[in-house]
Amino acid sequence: QVQLVESEGGLVQPGGSLRLSCAASGSIFSFNAMGWYRQAPGKQRELVAAITRGLSTNYADSVKGRFTISRDNAKNTVYLQMNSLKPEDTAVYYCNAKVVTTVYAYDYWGQGTQVTVSS
Repeated sequence: QVQLVESEGGLVQPGGSLRLSCAASGSIFSFNAMGWYRQAPGKQRELVAAITRGLSTNYADSVKGRFTISRDNAKNTVYLQMNSLKPEDTAVYYCNAKVVTTVYAYDYWGQGTQVTVSS
């Protein structure tokens, strides 16, 4: 069973930075893609950033230029570097890993970590 363990989030002032990490229990190379989603109160969960096995990345328009996703295959870890944080970035952030084959597709999720941007 795959486990995704996220680092603690925290309280950050507007304009500040925070790095989240997501450690997988197995080789992340087995996943087609990994990413970060977030869910704010009263809103749907949304994709923040994703990175494929081939290192292609995709970002939500709201975070482009501020957030960077990266992966370290040797450490089975994916990171989300968040800079120039805004109050609207406040949400629970979830790590995601996707497995896609010709037979099935499956999503694994972390437990979520709270990020609060406030002065």
